[in-house]
Amino acid sequence: MKKLGVIGGLGPMATAFFLQIVTQMTDASRDQEHIRVLIDSNPQIPDRTGFILGRSDLDPYPAMLETGEELRSLGADILAIPCNTAQFFHDRLEEALGVKIVNLVRETAAYLAGRGVECAGIMATDGTVQTGLYQQALEEAGIRAVIPGERDQQHIMHLIYENVKAGRPVEMALFNKAANDLKRAGAEVIILGCTELSTIKQTHDVGGDFIDAMEVMARRCVLECGAPLKAEYDDLITK
Repeated sequence: MKKLGVIGGLGPMATAFFLQIVTQMTDASRDQEHIRVLIDSNPQIPDRTGFILGRSDLDPYPAMLETGEELRSLGADILAIPCNTAQFFHDRLEEALGVKIVNLVRETAAYLAGRGVECAGIMATDGTVQTGLYQQALEEAGIRAVIPGERDQQHIMHLIYENVKAGRPVEMALFNKAANDLKRAGAEVIILGCTELSTIKQTHDVGGDFIDAMEVMARRCVLECGAPLKAEYDDLITK
């Protein structure tokens, strides 16, 4: 099997959760049947949203590149970055490293298109939404994208930065309002397009018609590395 390298720490909890998902998804009967995973959890990588939106001069790319080079030197065949906003740097990183990096944004769009979804809502950071990462990927896949209104987007950022990243209880009323507004706007499925939102899904009942982009990436990594996937992880849209 191929070795998976993880450019991690963006944030640390999301990286830990990503490894858990990869392990759970792999159809292994003993330790030796799991994928070999090389992880560099580097929380010192500057904030992606702040830099992309011009709120910070600290460019995360050099640190991400250095981390990727270290993983490549250790023998990683495929890389993953458990951070949606970091996909902004995907093409540049992949070209510089010469190693395939699983793109969770494009993989999620392709997954939804393969299941006949025509309209998807996006819950993500300001950086991910304003750069249009998901909007473009969904449009290329023939799917209409719906983004939150200004107030709901503020609530989503609050959940990400003031709840999950800060280690505080999740204010589910804010989550549910943003999600319900997206559904009223026509979203058949809502993409949890931030790894902090992925952790909310694991600890709270978010209801039906959600897809976790990090689960899509973990699924693809298992398959790309040549390991068997458990059958229950073929359908990732919540019921």
